[in-house]
Amino acid sequence: MMQSIKGLTMCLSKQPPMITKQSVQDHIVEPTDPITVECEATGNPPPVFTWTRDGVYLNVARDPQVSMKRRSGTLEIFFWGRPEDYEGVYQCTATNEFGSAVSSHIRLRVSKARTWLKEYLEPVSVFIGLPLILPCNPPAGPPKPQTYWMNTMVPIRQDRRVSMAENGDLYFSSIVAEDYLTNYVCTARFPNSNTIQQKPPLILQVLTGEGSSIIAMLGEELVLECFASGVPAPSIKWTKDWEALSMQGMKLENFNKTLRIKKVSMEDGGEYICTATNRMGSLDHIITVRVKSAPFWVEKPESLVLSRDDSGQIVCRADGIPRPQIRWLVNGEPIEDAPKSPGRQVSGDTLIFRSVVPDSTAVFQCNASNQYGYILANTFLAVMDMRPRLLGFRDQLVKVTEGSQTHLHCPYFGSPKPDLRWSKGGLGALEGGRYRILANGTLEIRRSKLQDQGTYVCVASNVIGRDEMEVQLEVKEPTKILRAPHNVIVIKGSLAHFDCKIQTDPTLEVTVTWLKDKKFLILGRRYMQPLDEDSLSIADVYRRDEGIYTCRIKTEVEEISVSAKLTVMGMHTQKKYNYRPDPPTDLEVSDPSERSVRLTWVPGLSNHSPYLVQYTEDLLADYWLVPSGWKNLTGYPGQLNSVVLKLTPFVGYQFRIIAINAIGPSRPSKPSIYYETGGAVPDAIPRNIKGVGTGLFRNNMEISWEPLEYREWNGPKLRYMVWWRRQHSREEWKNYTTYWWCSHIIYETDTFTPYEIKVQAVNDFGLGPESPVVIGFSGEDRPTVAPTDLRVSDVESTKLTVHWQPVPRASIMGEIKEYTVYYWRESSRLPHHNVGRRIKSKSFKANGPRLSGTLTGLIPYSNYMIYIVVANNRYEGPPSNRIEFQTLEGVPSAPRSFRIMHRHYDTIYLDWEEPAEPNGLLTGYILKYQTLNVSVGERMQEEHIPPNTTYFSLRRFDRYTRYKFTLAAQTQIGVGEAVTEESPHFTTEGKNIYLHTLRQSLSSIETHLCYVCVCVCVCVFDLDIATQGWFIGLMCAIALLVLIMLTVFFIKRSRGGKYPVRDKRDFALEPVDEKDEGTFDYSEEESRQGRSQGAIEHMQKMTNSDDSLMEYVEEDEIEFNEDGSFIGEYTGTKRDKDSSQYHESSEATSPVAIYSFA
Repeated sequence: MMQSIKGLTMCLSKQPPMITKQSVQDHIVEPTDPITVECEATGNPPPVFTWTRDGVYLNVARDPQVSMKRRSGTLEIFFWGRPEDYEGVYQCTATNEFGSAVSSHIRLRVSKARTWLKEYLEPVSVFIGLPLILPCNPPAGPPKPQTYWMNTMVPIRQDRRVSMAENGDLYFSSIVAEDYLTNYVCTARFPNSNTIQQKPPLILQVLTGEGSSIIAMLGEELVLECFASGVPAPSIKWTKDWEALSMQGMKLENFNKTLRIKKVSMEDGGEYICTATNRMGSLDHIITVRVKSAPFWVEKPESLVLSRDDSGQIVCRADGIPRPQIRWLVNGEPIEDAPKSPGRQVSGDTLIFRSVVPDSTAVFQCNASNQYGYILANTFLAVMDMRPRLLGFRDQLVKVTEGSQTHLHCPYFGSPKPDLRWSKGGLGALEGGRYRILANGTLEIRRSKLQDQGTYVCVASNVIGRDEMEVQLEVKEPTKILRAPHNVIVIKGSLAHFDCKIQTDPTLEVTVTWLKDKKFLILGRRYMQPLDEDSLSIADVYRRDEGIYTCRIKTEVEEISVSAKLTVMGMHTQKKYNYRPDPPTDLEVSDPSERSVRLTWVPGLSNHSPYLVQYTEDLLADYWLVPSGWKNLTGYPGQLNSVVLKLTPFVGYQFRIIAINAIGPSRPSKPSIYYETGGAVPDAIPRNIKGVGTGLFRNNMEISWEPLEYREWNGPKLRYMVWWRRQHSREEWKNYTTYWWCSHIIYETDTFTPYEIKVQAVNDFGLGPESPVVIGFSGEDRPTVAPTDLRVSDVESTKLTVHWQPVPRASIMGEIKEYTVYYWRESSRLPHHNVGRRIKSKSFKANGPRLSGTLTGLIPYSNYMIYIVVANNRYEGPPSNRIEFQTLEGVPSAPRSFRIMHRHYDTIYLDWEEPAEPNGLLTGYILKYQTLNVSVGERMQEEHIPPNTTYFSLRRFDRYTRYKFTLAAQTQIGVGEAVTEESPHFTTEGKNIYLHTLRQSLSSIETHLCYVCVCVCVCVFDLDIATQGWFIGLMCAIALLVLIMLTVFFIKRSRGGKYPVRDKRDFALEPVDEKDEGTFDYSEEESRQGRSQGAIEHMQKMTNSDDSLMEYVEEDEIEFNEDGSFIGEYTGTKRDKDSSQYHESSEATSPVAIYSFA
């Protein structure tokens, strides 16, 4: 059974050997220093160390130059002759009575700083324009030297044409005439010995070479190189599997001729294409990269501790490319050659043990190897029996605060591995909820509560025995700060006070200390802490008292602190105290550059207040300045008086400073001198770059972008360089420079062709950064194919599903935007029911090989027509075939013109019209009614009316009973929308009608006209008062009054028309006095005759559409609705008006409107 090595070390008196330290596998040493090969191991009894070199036993005692450290296996070689004699592959073995542990193979090599052979290098000739490779061939290490090419101690300048390879060779893509002037010297530097060796000079003449494949090791660095020749010098571009490189973990160097991959992964394998291009053409070179890997651990083997007769296994899993071979060793020998052990079995990467005995104890090695390397791991099997032991302290007392996370520790050991249980008071096991037992035996209690306090018991048991211990837990109330100190600003010489009121658990001792700037504060005459309080008072404060004061509360279970700042204000010369700081003076600008400047000032009486630097800028555009107001730049602490400001190139600046304290800001300082930053190349990239077709033509593309702000120009004469080329083509980039416009149109393009687009800003100082490549498309054309297989399914009364087949991608002639369905109501399935044929549409996104969508809002029981088109961003394609479908029957809409009438005292009449949309065959109407203010228990009455009947009468108990009616039509599907009305009050319906009619008539009264209003009142009483004497007398008096008013009216009328016509033309209309509402002042009638005559023409232009009660007073019968309006207002016949009656009179008559109410 698996056990931890730490627990085994604490409990066992004997231990198999384990290698703890060894030298690296490739061990390179200097020839001038003693050689040390490390090998250390642990074990009990202490292990004995032996060494092999190149697989042969190394007798350390017989070699006087080799010794081994005491109590260690580390070799020390003090050579007097040739250090190369000790090179080889070393391996250390540590052995005791329980087995042997072996180290990795350590390859010992001596650093060699060899020199080139003395030789004369013949000059070589090469033609101008041809490529050339100058070999370096530096001396072999180890270690590998660093190479350089020099020309009389001056490094040779490398560029796109001349560059150095990783192996030191110097590549020329093409030779120019000036190359013969240089002596080429290859220099090698050996870093271990810091020595430099030079090759004899070479006078330039010719050599070529090439390559096509490479093997890369997983996790190591890979360098791919591509050198090309040509005139002009070609540019290099890399792709992988003919796609753009992601450049994640990659880096282009040496003018794109070197591709460096920092750490090779499995995804880095494949074909890398190096494309060399100049204006004469392009050439591709393919480098195939195959990724291989030395073995690495997937699951490293762990040591195993078992009891007698137990079973277990040791797993050793490794991987690599190719897959490594797993070999097991026992005490350093192959397991096949070791003595057989009963119950031990090898199964590939797993070592299985069954029914182990003490003799099964051994040290095992797992070796995983392939052709690129190997890895080795040591592990052991220990067989023992031990009763459980609890390794922690007994009778622990743990104190925690409420709400904290509590850990009760109980480290344990035993073989077989014991079962661990926690309980509180020895009752029940604690597991789940807020309790969790960790792998090391610790009990974790989350969000401790006061009721968690008590005694906890930890019990460990196995088949041999058990052990237990108790832990006492006390949960305390957490410390709370009731009143924390706050930042204080005081005047020099006054009293400063900080509060620190706390509440703690009464059973805990509390210590409150004060600190100033993280140093303990000594209380005394000036620093006082009142009795029975934890606050702090500082008397007669000085400048040196400024700082951060911290109240620290400490108990035996926790420690908390809270801080506040003290600021001391100075004295003023004129006033008693100075509350606002004085502004700084003498602002000075120095250390100018394109992007920064140093600003220095003399502080005023600022009392160490922070500073706010403000600036105003003039953006230097080409032909004008763009000024701005004062803006905040940044803030600085009060102790500074010189700062470096980050600025923008090609901008004019002025600066000023404001000092700020808690009271407020100072007055601004005087501005600094005017300063202009120098220009630089643009830093910003044009944003929102896009390319789309434009205009009425399909063979163009407009490239547009957002212009840079003036602040981003960084120099004069800003312009934009636009680059474009067709995507996935090998054609060169085309470019155009625009000075003002933020767009450029490319003509003669193919329809909807993708283009790679990039834009960079340019000014007089140079080119800015290129934008990322954006894909744009040329203009779109009208789609050529209509969708097919249009059909509908799941047809309901108001919705259905429409299906169609998508069109081919090539026929869209652009980017597909949507499919649009057009549909309209052709007719109703009901005879003689007219409908409108308004065309509607609905769009659906294209999302799948077979498309569908849902149409809603249809009208039931109707015939519809439908077709579909495909649309790109610009055009719609041809329509598909039209199909017809019918919606199912639905519920009807509400009945129309539902009216309630009182034709008799004891009967209510109702009538209505059929619904505007029956939505099917009507089967009848349902009328529900109930008296208002219904009493408890009264049920609503329901009437079923045939479909061809649109009226109903109800006999009521008395004329004062009111009803609430609800009417709805129905089809076979169900009951439709209902309409609800209430019957009006019988005793007030006439009054309501009169008031409504009066209100409607008065709204059409024209200004500047005279009206006579005659009112006839008819009162409706509950009793029959027509025979009452007083009522007859009242009616006679009213009639007499009306007769007198008519007589006065005709008298006034006969006087109003006698005045000259020319007076009428010269008489100016006066404004109407709006203070009199509906009354006449006959004393002013003479002065208004001209005004009345001027209004005659207005009356003659009135049309028959003007409503008034004059048109209805002579009708035989007038009916009223319950809301006070005429039933026959628009259905009755109006008396024809002949406009000539105004012209036949020889006298001008005043317009008169007589309103009669009956």
